[in-house]
Amino acid sequence: MKKILILFSISLLFSGCCSKKTTIQESNTAATKTPFVWENANVYFLLTDRFQNGDKTNDLNYNRNKPTGKLRGFEGGDIRGIIQKLDEGYFENLGINVLWMTPVVEQIHDGVDEGTGFSYGFHGYWTRDWSALDPSFGTKKDLAELVAKAHAKGIRIMLDAVINHTGPVTTEDSVYPNDWVRTSPKCNYKSYDTYINCTLVENLPDVKTESNEAVELPTFLIEKWKKEGRYDEELKELDTFFKKTGYPRAPRFYIMKWLSDYISDYGIDGYRVDTAKHTTENVWKEFKNVCDLAFTDFKQKNPKKVLDDNPFFTVGEVYGYNIGNKLLYDFGDKKVNYFDNGFTALINFDFRNEAKMNYELLFSKYSDILQSDLKGKTVMNYTTSHDDGYPFDKKREKTFEAGTKLLLTPGISQVYYGDELARSLEIEDTQGDATLRSFMNWDDLKTNKMTFKLLNHYQKLGQFRRNHLAIGAGIHKQISLGNQYVFGRIYSKDNYNDVVVVGLDLPLGKKEISVENLFKNGTTIKDAYSGKTAIVVDGKVSIDSEFGILLLEKN
Repeated sequence: MKKILILFSISLLFSGCCSKKTTIQESNTAATKTPFVWENANVYFLLTDRFQNGDKTNDLNYNRNKPTGKLRGFEGGDIRGIIQKLDEGYFENLGINVLWMTPVVEQIHDGVDEGTGFSYGFHGYWTRDWSALDPSFGTKKDLAELVAKAHAKGIRIMLDAVINHTGPVTTEDSVYPNDWVRTSPKCNYKSYDTYINCTLVENLPDVKTESNEAVELPTFLIEKWKKEGRYDEELKELDTFFKKTGYPRAPRFYIMKWLSDYISDYGIDGYRVDTAKHTTENVWKEFKNVCDLAFTDFKQKNPKKVLDDNPFFTVGEVYGYNIGNKLLYDFGDKKVNYFDNGFTALINFDFRNEAKMNYELLFSKYSDILQSDLKGKTVMNYTTSHDDGYPFDKKREKTFEAGTKLLLTPGISQVYYGDELARSLEIEDTQGDATLRSFMNWDDLKTNKMTFKLLNHYQKLGQFRRNHLAIGAGIHKQISLGNQYVFGRIYSKDNYNDVVVVGLDLPLGKKEISVENLFKNGTTIKDAYSGKTAIVVDGKVSIDSEFGILLLEKN
């Protein structure tokens, strides 16, 4: 009944702009039969403040009312807004099985100008207090509801971990003590050490993550917690953590404890780790150990809330890493294997460039590396992101191609909020990365038929990926190349087998493609893109559809 109500409300929303033949691609129930593996994840990355405003009462906090540069203030998006879209089935219909949100911890109360206009910490990367949520994003009750509802739909929650730095210093936000942070020198990025023992930019205090010296809590935090009535409880939890782990009370371990609370308290499933190459790599191995302990603790205390046996997941932002680097990132004077230091995956920063390759070169390259050098590990691919000024399709002129390549390439796919709606990446009068961070363009769905058509494209491909481990985690096999490009993917592990065949750049109308021996003669096959079925005859499938894509699966 709930699904019917959701679909009814969505149909009302779009009835004004879409023809009767255009419908929401309802989530395929086959997803419930498909086990989840991180190597095949379909991740949706959103800026919490820029997605959906679900609670207008929390829009203004800490007197953050100064004029800002364009798109550099809080715009109202919050956890409640994400819950609303979750309830509508938006993410399910997109085939999303992981939600990655920018940090929701409490941000500095004032703002600064880093040369691109006065800015507040709407993005979440300017932490003031790791143990609290910023009221502009929502409450801990909201977060608990979000995680519970996402898990009920088979969707994991991945938060963003920032350990490298605090937020900038302002008249309202004092600097952390000097045994916690350094405020100089500024990094010059010429060697391994000059990426680490320095500040990323001016006035962004660098946490002394290399230190093992015990430090006291900052005075401002003590005073803040006492005012909030939670000082004794926070102190008790810290004592328990340090006694249990045996770690020294060094700055990085305080932060790790606070971040691990979101695992043990709410059961989040993963962390994307910010600025990973700006600390020594051992920090991330330690962080993974802390996360694993918290995840185990959560599962033991909440057996009915456990989704499956997957371990806690961490993906690192090692800026500049690409899949061609394989296991090692090269600083010039030192090579580091981050996969051996706490990460199952790294963000692949060159996919948005390699997406310019033709399908076969792209797919076969990624499959070959992931099935050999990176076997058991993976990369997270994207075409657009929040701080990459050189996306694959900045003018949004190749939106369908971008979706096809992203969602069918081996590895993890990361859809950036608005990719599926062609949200503009060129906003007039913005400076720097603000142009990449506009508010979600929901209104375009009401007025633009092409926006709805693009959403439908992402939905079909996303659900197909979610339902088939072979897409992101399987072995790629070219079947034909030329006017008709056809390939297969095969996945087999732990008695679970999955086979698909995909055709791209096919003629509209009737088309016949070879499936070789991937589907036996007499097998009934369904095209997940058009919904039509056919029977394999002489190793071939013939389908008449209005689309140039075939997504073939066993019916």
